[in-house]
Amino acid sequence: MNKNLQEQIIRSSGVNVLKCMRCGKCSGTCPSYGEMEYHPHQFVYMVERGEIEPLLKSESLYKCLTCFACVERCPRNVEPAKVVEAVRLATVRQQGNNHLTPVQIPDMLDDDLPQQAIVTAFRKYTK
Repeated sequence: MNKNLQEQIIRSSGVNVLKCMRCGKCSGTCPSYGEMEYHPHQFVYMVERGEIEPLLKSESLYKCLTCFACVERCPRNVEPAKVVEAVRLATVRQQGNNHLTPVQIPDMLDDDLPQQAIVTAFRKYTK
């Protein structure tokens, strides 16, 4: 168990994983449920228990659509999609692929691309 990584994921997700009562409503509403090795409620539980390594290697990280259907369905406002996103970010950080620098932004500009998308990407990938 990597306690530092667990704390980093909890901090970056902003989710209190202890609030989860494992009812499975989040997983029941997930459109990617059939494609995922670990389901939304399992992500939350595994992060709570510190079982991060299997999640980092799971294809479920990339099967999650981040549609937030699980967030809408959760009776305790746990926000499982944010946990999945935080684990995904931790994976990217470990691989060293999370860098976006201000000088790269002009090359990304496109008339059809909303400026908010660039701002969001910059915030997300410069952490």
